[in-house]
Amino acid sequence: MESITAKELQEKLENGEQLHIVDVRRDEEVAEGKIPGAAHIVLDTLPDRLDELKKEQTYYLVCRSGGRSGRASEFLDARGYAVVNVEGGMLAWEGETE
Repeated sequence: MESITAKELQEKLENGEQLHIVDVRRDEEVAEGKIPGAAHIVLDTLPDRLDELKKEQTYYLVCRSGGRSGRASEFLDARGYAVVNVEGGMLAWEGETE
């Protein structure tokens, strides 16, 4: 499974890369702030929302610390999706939030 640090993800965004970021945290966590433009799909609802994701795109998965996004990455990878886990999650995120 591929991974990236929160700092590396921030650098990609600052360099103007168009990325597909999915935040798998709970609603109350996301209400405190998420990476601008990130989609929000709670980990527990992921199996029911696969139709929202395209297999030809790469998704960067983020949660609070990297654990839940790691599980989401394993789940999606096993189903043929291109995914990258964001290590450290929002605890390590130093960029802007919305």
